[in-house]
Amino acid sequence: MVFQLNIHKTLQNFNHYFQFEVSYHSNYRSIVIVGPSGSGKTTLLRMIAGLIRPDDGFIKIDNQLLYDQSKNINLKPQERHLAYLFQHYSLFPHLTVQQNISFSLVKGILNPRLHQDYPLVKEWMERLEILDLAACYPFELSGGQQQRVALARALVAQPKLLLLDEPFSMLDSRLRRKLRHEVQVIQKKLGYLMIVVSHEDEDVACFGDDILSLDYEKMS
Repeated sequence: MVFQLNIHKTLQNFNHYFQFEVSYHSNYRSIVIVGPSGSGKTTLLRMIAGLIRPDDGFIKIDNQLLYDQSKNINLKPQERHLAYLFQHYSLFPHLTVQQNISFSLVKGILNPRLHQDYPLVKEWMERLEILDLAACYPFELSGGQQQRVALARALVAQPKLLLLDEPFSMLDSRLRRKLRHEVQVIQKKLGYLMIVVSHEDEDVACFGDDILSLDYEKMS
């Protein structure tokens, strides 16, 4: 698998603007993005996901262009066959834990039924130690529990591209070790491309088959 990008984006905020330029090529399936705060790690992840459009350049996985300004290609997020674990989890407040995790398995506009069971959903709830929370709603969960629900929802989709933004930040050390192992095993088994944003040395050691290091140039 070959992952390539060469993109440019200018972001403005009041009297400041941020000039973002990244050129990168990797043959690895597990990549960690590192860099200081303000270097654009999450911004880059959102551009790969199709949530922010670059001003110029391209993003490519093997022979599939996700974005190419010169060819007027900009696939929608749902066309990129990806799962994205956001920093703030983005759980649906009106759905239970089980429904939130099942959401990506349901076609069409209807939400998963309250008592509809999927073996893969149960498997991931067991792995992430949240099976006993299946009937709970997000407001009833701690930050760490919400993070595990969001991670389960991303993994159950079995995506071709998995984007993780600080995926273990709210977990205690035991769960961090356990979930790093679980994510690493399933990623190697399914072979999807995984890109992780993290400032944790342990994440870099576990997932950093290749490392994309960002710096920043802030101009005013």
